[in-house]
Amino acid sequence: MLTPLPMAKLWADYDREVDVLYVSFKHPQHATHSEMLDNGVLLNYRGNEVVGMTVFEASTRVPAAPTN
Repeated sequence: MLTPLPMAKLWADYDREVDVLYVSFKHPQHATHSEMLDNGVLLNYRGNEVVGMTVFEASTRVPAAPTN
């Protein structure tokens, strides 16, 4: 089941060197504070609104692509 997101656009950048995925729901984010979750995801807030997230060890969260 997919969770509906409250925005029409999002921006994503992946840094392979450190295995981190950056997702922005507002551009620019202008986050005022952040919250680290137990699962290794950092939520970025502007006031009470989530404006982005940072996913650490991102490659471990999706299945590997098949190699032929």
